[in-house]
Amino acid sequence: MMMDERDPSTLLDLAIQSLLSNEPVAIHSLGEIPRELFVPLFSAAFMGGYRKTLTAMVKVWPFTCLHIGTLSVQEPQRELLKAMIESLQFLPVQNSTSRSPKLRILDVRQGVDCRTTCPEFGIRSPTCFHGCTHSVRSILKLESQCSIVDSNPESLSSRQPMELLVDLSLDGTLREREFFALILNKVEQSSGSLHLCCRDLQIDKFCYARNTLKFLDLTCIHNLAVDQASLSEVSSLLAHMIYLDSLSLSKINCRSLHGKVFRVFLNYLGRMNYLKELNLSSFNLTDHLASLLRALPPNLDFLYLPFCEISYRDFKFLSQSPQATHLKLLNLSNNSMYWDDCVPFQILLDKLSDTLQHLAINHCHLTDAVLAAILPALSKCFHLRVISFVSNPITMPMLMRTLHHLTPLMELKYVIYPIPVHCYEQWHFHGSLDRQKLAEVQAQLKSMLQAAKRSDMNWITYSQ
Repeated sequence: MMMDERDPSTLLDLAIQSLLSNEPVAIHSLGEIPRELFVPLFSAAFMGGYRKTLTAMVKVWPFTCLHIGTLSVQEPQRELLKAMIESLQFLPVQNSTSRSPKLRILDVRQGVDCRTTCPEFGIRSPTCFHGCTHSVRSILKLESQCSIVDSNPESLSSRQPMELLVDLSLDGTLREREFFALILNKVEQSSGSLHLCCRDLQIDKFCYARNTLKFLDLTCIHNLAVDQASLSEVSSLLAHMIYLDSLSLSKINCRSLHGKVFRVFLNYLGRMNYLKELNLSSFNLTDHLASLLRALPPNLDFLYLPFCEISYRDFKFLSQSPQATHLKLLNLSNNSMYWDDCVPFQILLDKLSDTLQHLAINHCHLTDAVLAAILPALSKCFHLRVISFVSNPITMPMLMRTLHHLTPLMELKYVIYPIPVHCYEQWHFHGSLDRQKLAEVQAQLKSMLQAAKRSDMNWITYSQ
């Protein structure tokens, strides 16, 4: 007799689907099934949209933490998140099951690289890798301050602090306002035991967020993105943040870079010792990049400066700045580089040769002469993975020369290149592109890549 060789995980999946097909039975069984089955059952219930089952599972979750993690959250799943938040319990649960809740951290952030639940290192002091560490209201801080041991389990359970980890996008839409209203209502129900911990905050127009910000502990925020605000409003946020990993500012109004407002901004920026990523878009920094860079920590990984109108003086300082010696990503797109002296660019690339992985210099008016000057330094960036230099007036011979220099870079997989000027009747004028000539360019580049045995390298361009 031949044994059934089906994958045991497949049999488990079938059993879970069979259980979920009858939600009343699934909910009733939560007090009896082994705790090891909670994680696969939760994942299947979430992906299948079993709202009642998820609600019941949160109430009796047998682990310290529950993370959405990599589970996909589309529009229908947002209702599931609301149900999970609404199910948070702050008092001992009265139900027919024999299992008491242990959940103390509910993490509804999407895309976090973490498991559904973290390993527990002890019964009295459980640990979650993703719990809040900075706020005075965090479980970690409150427990470290508490020296009173209560022998009454129910009394202790009713006073245990909890955390709700969220990412918020304050864009003024009704959907986001309703979601935040639900969260605030839950915080109020907790009578102070639930700490709202926002790690990633996106603000679309500061006027939409002004009232909401009053209810957030800004100390918790790791990633901040602000679009359309005044620099003084941005500074009012940074005054409460010292643990930022990433700061992204776009369309920020500042009347003058010579006044007090800019100095206050730089002062707060100078306290960001953990900052790894800075993105300034449409931020006029002409002749003031030096002041900005001096305020940044020397261990910056990602620097975006598109549409910042940087001057030759700025670029020269950038090439000499200690803040630009370990960059993994540099985006200088949409800054016109008309100057003839390419030495600063060469120096910058030489300094970044050991770390640079992504370079973006799109729409910079780079000519053949500039590109030819920096190619030797660029070809020494052996860790480069992506380079993008679209919409620059480059000729076909220069494009072929660039390919010849870049093919030895074995980690380079994506090159987003400009359409050569000969493909236009009038360079970069809408409607003047000759698509037959572009097809010939693409065929020639493909042939050169095959000859160089770099079929793994993708050369891509964009056409209107």
